[in-house]
Amino acid sequence: MSSMLAQPLKLKRPSALRALAYLGLFVLGAVVGVAGALVQPAWFPGGLLLALAGEAGLLLGAGRATGSRAGAVAPAGGWMITVILLTASRPEGDFVFGTGAASYLFLLGGMAVAVICATLAPLRQPGGDGVRLAK
Repeated sequence: MSSMLAQPLKLKRPSALRALAYLGLFVLGAVVGVAGALVQPAWFPGGLLLALAGEAGLLLGAGRATGSRAGAVAPAGGWMITVILLTASRPEGDFVFGTGAASYLFLLGGMAVAVICATLAPLRQPGGDGVRLAK
């Protein structure tokens, strides 16, 4: 008798349309990251709350629209990579984020929102009579 844990994991490749949707969500997450980086210092604390609410709305909406956690993780990845790249200063001395508490709240709060929304995203449950996941 073999355990189910000892069996190899059989994953099927996502369809081209689903992969394109994830790529689009990744780019949309990057756009929301840039918009949030620009709006959060403009109207503190309202801009910070607006930027984090925009990110949360995108992540929850993407997770529900795709019906999977990967739908919420794709824009979160785009947001995180963009925001981390925006923290670096340029050789000319220009930078997007200042050294204030609001910038750190945006960075850490955005990462916390990403983890929370990816956790809250719905999981697809297999259909059929023998499935007991919904009970």
